[in-house]
Amino acid sequence: MDLAIRTEHLTKIYAGRVIAVNDLNLAVPCGSVYGLLGPNGAGKTTTLRLLLGLQRPTAGRAEVFGHACGVNATQVRQKIGFLPTHPSLPGNLLAIEYLDLLGRIYRIPAEVRKPRLSSLLRAVGLLGATEQRIQTFSTGMRTRLGIAASLLADPPLLIWDEPTAGLDPAARRFTLDLIRDLAKTRTVVVATHILSDIDQICDHVGVMLEGRMIFSGTMNDMKRRLHQDDFIVELDATAEAVQALVAETPNLQGIALGVRNSNSLAVKVLDGRSRARAVADLMGLLDNRSLVLRAIRSGYNETEDAYLQLLQEDHAHGFRRFDFQSLTGTDARSGDLST
Repeated sequence: MDLAIRTEHLTKIYAGRVIAVNDLNLAVPCGSVYGLLGPNGAGKTTTLRLLLGLQRPTAGRAEVFGHACGVNATQVRQKIGFLPTHPSLPGNLLAIEYLDLLGRIYRIPAEVRKPRLSSLLRAVGLLGATEQRIQTFSTGMRTRLGIAASLLADPPLLIWDEPTAGLDPAARRFTLDLIRDLAKTRTVVVATHILSDIDQICDHVGVMLEGRMIFSGTMNDMKRRLHQDDFIVELDATAEAVQALVAETPNLQGIALGVRNSNSLAVKVLDGRSRARAVADLMGLLDNRSLVLRAIRSGYNETEDAYLQLLQEDHAHGFRRFDFQSLTGTDARSGDLST
C-alpha cells in the first residue's frame, strides 16, 4: 500500500516537560480521506506542524510521499496544501491580490497563475467578493479563501486543521462537499474534534488522546469495535406499555429486547436469525398491541459511540497500568510509557 504520510515514533516535548505528541505511528494511504480525530489538546495541530516542518520533532521521524519532513524540507511543503484553523490573512488586500501574491511566491508562471486565480475564487464562491478587502470577510469567507490558497499550487496532499470550526451550517456543508470532491484526485487529511464531519467524509480515521494514537484504521474497523444493539425502535407509548412489550420477548424467536429509555427499545438480533424476519415479527407484535411506531434506526456502527468507547477503553487501560505499578512497585522506567 502506497502511503502519503508515514510517521515512526514521532514525539514532541515542549520545555522538557509537556508531551504534545507521544510516540506517534501514523500511516495515511494515498487517495484516502483521513480524519485525525481527538478532543481539544490531543496533539492534532502539533502533529500537523511537525509534518509541515514548522517544528522539529524531539524524537522519531515523519515522511510525506517518501520524503523526510523537516524545517528545510521544501520539497515536502511543495506537495502540501495547508489550511490552518481560522487562517490569519492580510486584511488590507483583496482576495485576488492575496492569491496572486502567493502564486508569485510559489513561482507559478503568470500564464498558469492568472486563470487559476479566477477559477479558484469561483470554486470557493468568492467571485462576488472580489472588490472587498479581506478584513471585511466573515469567518466563512476567510475559510473559503484559505481553502483557495491551499489549492493554489495544485498539491497532491491537503492538510486541513479544523476546516469547519466556527462556520454556519451552509458554509459547513459547502466545505464538506468540497472535501468529497477534492478527494477524487488527492489525499486529504482533516484534523477535527467534530464527529459528524468525520462520519460524513472520511474512509480512514486516527484517534488521538493526550498526544498518543489510540486507534488508526478504516472507519469500518473503528465501528466494528463497538458492541451494541442492532437497531433502536422508538414508540409513541407509555413506559408501562414498553415494559409490557419487553416481557413478551420470549415469544419472539431470535430477538432480545431491552428498554433503552421510557419509550425506546434496544433490539438485538441473535445469531442465525434473519434481520428482516426479526423486524417483521417485531412490527407484527407492535401492531397486535396497537402501539404506534415513531421511528426505527440502526443502533450499530455509530461513530460517536465507537469514539467514546475508544476513549473510555484508553482511560481504563491507563488506570489499570497505574494500579499495577503502584501495587507491584514496578519502576516506571522499565515499562512502556507510550501506550
